[in-house]
Amino acid sequence: METDFTRREFLAMVPGLAAASAIASPTTAKQDICHLSLREVTKMLRARQLSAREVMKAHLEQIRRWNPRLNAIVAKLDDDACIALADAADARAARGEALGALHGVPWAFKDLEPAIGFPWTRGSPIYRDDRPTVDSVLVERLRLAGVVPIGKTNTPEFGMGSQTYNNVYGTTVNPYDLTKTVGGSSGGAAASVAAGMLSAADGSDLAGSLRNPASFNNVVGFRPTVGLVPIAPSALPFFGFSVKGPIARSVLDVGYLLAAMAGPDSRDPNCIPSDPAVFAGKLDRSFKGVRVAWCPDLGGLPLDHRVREVLEAQRRIFEGLGCIVEEQHPDLDAAEEVFLTMRAFRSLTTWGPLLSLHRSELKPEAIKEIEDGARLTTSQVSAAMVHHGQLLERIRIFQETYPFILSTVSQVPPFDATVHWPTVIEGVPMEHYIAWMKSAYWISATFHPSIAVPAGFSSDGLPVGLQIVGRHRDDLGVLQLANAFEQVTGVGKRRPLDA
Repeated sequence: METDFTRREFLAMVPGLAAASAIASPTTAKQDICHLSLREVTKMLRARQLSAREVMKAHLEQIRRWNPRLNAIVAKLDDDACIALADAADARAARGEALGALHGVPWAFKDLEPAIGFPWTRGSPIYRDDRPTVDSVLVERLRLAGVVPIGKTNTPEFGMGSQTYNNVYGTTVNPYDLTKTVGGSSGGAAASVAAGMLSAADGSDLAGSLRNPASFNNVVGFRPTVGLVPIAPSALPFFGFSVKGPIARSVLDVGYLLAAMAGPDSRDPNCIPSDPAVFAGKLDRSFKGVRVAWCPDLGGLPLDHRVREVLEAQRRIFEGLGCIVEEQHPDLDAAEEVFLTMRAFRSLTTWGPLLSLHRSELKPEAIKEIEDGARLTTSQVSAAMVHHGQLLERIRIFQETYPFILSTVSQVPPFDATVHWPTVIEGVPMEHYIAWMKSAYWISATFHPSIAVPAGFSSDGLPVGLQIVGRHRDDLGVLQLANAFEQVTGVGKRRPLDA
């Protein structure tokens, strides 16, 4: 049921604003609009207690304050064009038209998504001037839900690696420490949400690209079960390892956004049946007596001591929720072989033709990915597929006993933005450019839902996230446990300085 808020009630909703309202500057009030939850701002927009113009102006001011420092939003429309789009949204509301769940919300699509009216660079100079003529299914759904598109969010070249830099737009840096990386590949999205430039954002995840940047930016990133959110167009519709999903400042907002993204589409034959509306509801649930597997390092992966310290301090939270917390880990044997083989196969299929035509414009990691794919034999690919099936069965059996697995999202905290990837963790050399992300991409190989939720800050003030992995298609359960954890810790409420 919608509630009509008076100006006084609106002020009371925003922490600290009511007491200061008599002397608050317009800038302060606009900053507080930017930090309303997605559920709050959409509710007020649909009830016309806030106009799309007001919300847009507040976010444009926040972008002016933050984006020159972060470089997170790219290919942005000029301010007048953004205001005109917001006015058009207000006009639709004034005419009494049906309003979508995201009506009037300023939005920037990840630059791996084709979106009419914006460049689609994929972070590569090869596609600097590409202008798509059709939207992806995800972009189409977000537009139908009522978002007001203003630009794109920055991403690494082709989304490869969890460090957001490219030769089109440059490097995106972390709002909690401007010398550190935001992660990736949804790095621009996560930084924009953390800094209040966007209320929420879309992203994608193959090796951790929703979860790593969420962990590095103290926001929530959700990797759904493969097939929950449709992917189209796609050269490999049955590939399965890559997903689309939401980023927001709270688990409740992630669920709300997921409801707008999820659900079958005939253009993606890999979709699974679902009822997306459940994700937008309440996420309250008792976890008394629920067994969870506690394995911060997934059974022996090298883990930076700063990350381990933060995570170990949070074990008691799950015990306090009534969970039976046991030190167990799933058998992820072959996850490395399966993931790297299929990733190389995908890279060759998707980007292979670029190698002979544009080699000088490709980053070294992209070249290696494509060349690794070209060296694969049929027997290697078929063996990886067989081993993948065995892995899926082992994780299914494990989660009959432990419905949830708790681990680190990232094996390191945010690292220097001038470093392309960590080469050593606690004295252990990393053998390739995504080896430091095994805690994320081994979970990707399970096809199970997983979420990154803020867990705390390291001794040197850097965000650290916790990963919760659920059973296949138990996306709601993952959201519920993450919400319960978040409600107790409140870590996600800690904003970057001056945000």
